[in-house]
Formats: sequence, structure tokens, C-alpha cells
Amino acid sequence: MDLLETYRRSLAEFTDRVAQVDPGQWSDPTPCPDWDVRTLVNHVVSEDRWSVALLAGRTVEEVGDRYAGDQLGPDPAAAAREAAGQAELAFTHPTALRRTVHLSAGDTPADEYLHQLLAEHLIHGWDLAVAIGADPRLDADAVAECARWFTRRITDYQRGELVRPGVDMPADAGAQDRLLATFGRDPDWAP
Repeated sequence: MDLLETYRRSLAEFTDRVAQVDPGQWSDPTPCPDWDVRTLVNHVVSEDRWSVALLAGRTVEEVGDRYAGDQLGPDPAAAAREAAGQAELAFTHPTALRRTVHLSAGDTPADEYLHQLLAEHLIHGWDLAVAIGADPRLDADAVAECARWFTRRITDYQRGELVRPGVDMPADAGAQDRLLATFGRDPDWAP
């Protein structure tokens, strides 16, 4: 499956889940320590907004603190849809995947950055789903693409403390559970 298509699916899954959050669930816990539902959604929306600026060639310094703080406003579902739509549009530009983005970790090929964002939406999409009691199944093609990409990066991400240590899984665990475990998630997590 095409990387851009799997990314689009991960965006759609995430924004669909944001639309399922009931008003009383915004302060509910998530699998991310110290993050409630609103903080988790705000984080992903902020990442989507950053992606537009970074794909346009801006540096972290040029963007500054523009996306710090609350990005959700009074209508988090609308904010998530708008940010995701802008991010998708930025990545579908004909030359987008041939660009270099200027991340805090250094200059990065746009296709590598797109893999990072695919993982961001998948893993936090699952976090959100289990936090609000929604269907936690992730797109199988997106899971496979993310797992293929992340397998070569697990050690670097753990060393940089970008993910928690992996969780042991039984040999017969499914692809989604194995992916979640490599990102330090317990697939059986419940609030």
C-alpha cells in the first residue's frame, strides 16, 4: 500500500475517534501517563499543524511557540478535522515527499517524517479509542506499514526516550498488538 494512502487512513481514523469523544470524557485518563483525552488530542492536532509549516520549509525556530498551548478551542472535533485536512493537503502537494523538513532532531527526508506522523496518528488513535471506549481496531495496512518502518528504529526511539520500553507479547499476538507493544503500550490497557 502507498505510504500517503496509509497516512490518510490514519488521519481519518484519528479524527473519527475525536468526533466520538463525549463532552464528559475530555478529562479521562489515557494510556499516556499524565495525559488526559484533551491533552492527547491537543498533542496530535499540534503535530498536524507543525507538519504544514515544516513541509512549507520553515524551521523549528521560525515556527517558535505558535503551536504551543491549546489548539482545540471550544470545538475539538472541528479543530482536529481542520488540522488533519491541512496536513493531508500539505503532504499531497506533488513535490512534498521529495522535500527535506527541518525537525528539532535535524534535517529529515519528508517521507521519513510522514512515517513518523503515520505512527503518531495510529498509536495515539489507539490511545484515544481505548480511553473513550471506542473500537480500538486500526487499519491493518497502516499497521503493517508502520511496523515495517518502526522495526528499524525501535532502539533509537527507546534510547532517545521517545517511546516507553516495549511490552512482552505472546508469540501468537496479532500485528496490531505487536505494534502497540513496540511503542510501549499494553494492548489490554483499560481506564
